[in-house]
Amino acid sequence: MYQNLLPIGSIVQLQGAEYRVMICGRVLGKSGEDKLYDYAACQYPQGLMDAELIFFNRDDIQETYFIGFQDPEELYFRKEILGKLGDLSIANGEIVAGKQADA
Repeated sequence: MYQNLLPIGSIVQLQGAEYRVMICGRVLGKSGEDKLYDYAACQYPQGLMDAELIFFNRDDIQETYFIGFQDPEELYFRKEILGKLGDLSIANGEIVAGKQADA
C-alpha cells in the first residue's frame, strides 16, 4: 500500500497550489488530527520556514517535477518497511495497524 510512495526530496505540484513542495516525510499524522497522510512537505525552494509542514496524500499530486534520491537503502526501505505496513489508521494520537481508529 505504501511501497510506491515517492522518495524524500521529490518535488511535486499539488492540485490548486501556486507553488511546488519538496517531500520531507512519509506515512505520518498531523498533530491534533485523527487522519493519516502519505506525505509531509515544505515549500520549494524556500524550505522549512517557521516549522510549517504541508500534509497531503498521493491523490493530491497534480504533477511530479523531480523524483528524490534512490539508492539501495531507499529501495530497501520502500520494499521492506513501507511495503509491509498494510492498513494503518490513527487512534488516540498514535499510528496503529488496521482499522482501529473507529473503536
